[in-house]
Amino acid sequence: MNKIESFKIDHTLLKRGIYVSRRDEIGAENITTFDLRVKEPNNEPALDPAAAHTLEHIGATFLRNHAEYGEKVVYFGPMGCLTGFYLLLNGRYDSKDVLGLMQELFKFAADFEGEVPGASAVECGNYTLMDLAQAKQEAAKYYAEVLDGIGSENLNYPI
Repeated sequence: MNKIESFKIDHTLLKRGIYVSRRDEIGAENITTFDLRVKEPNNEPALDPAAAHTLEHIGATFLRNHAEYGEKVVYFGPMGCLTGFYLLLNGRYDSKDVLGLMQELFKFAADFEGEVPGASAVECGNYTLMDLAQAKQEAAKYYAEVLDGIGSENLNYPI
């Protein structure tokens, strides 16, 4: 089998950041997949599943309701390795194009108060796997340490 694109990235060199993982043409549409790397692979503990699930609910709800990007969101969810999230947008974008959106999202998540969207047995298949306090802590850390003052080394995959 051929190696998929995400396995071709040297994860020993990968820092936390926002990366264009791939661009796909589907008919007349362009889809950009972003690698939102919240944790440095293999150098710090992965996201706690409950925190990642909570951030998924908050993030997906925020993004799909966003005035500018809401209708362009195809998908937002955690990576299987729990070191970050994937964001798929309809359109052709670069990492810097969505920096402001990611700053908005993770600031919103860090400051989130109230009931987690979709956190009920009717709305979610595993609604008890939620940890709002830890999700807020992870969002605040990513915002402060990565997104606020991000450099090019955190916007382009290492070569």
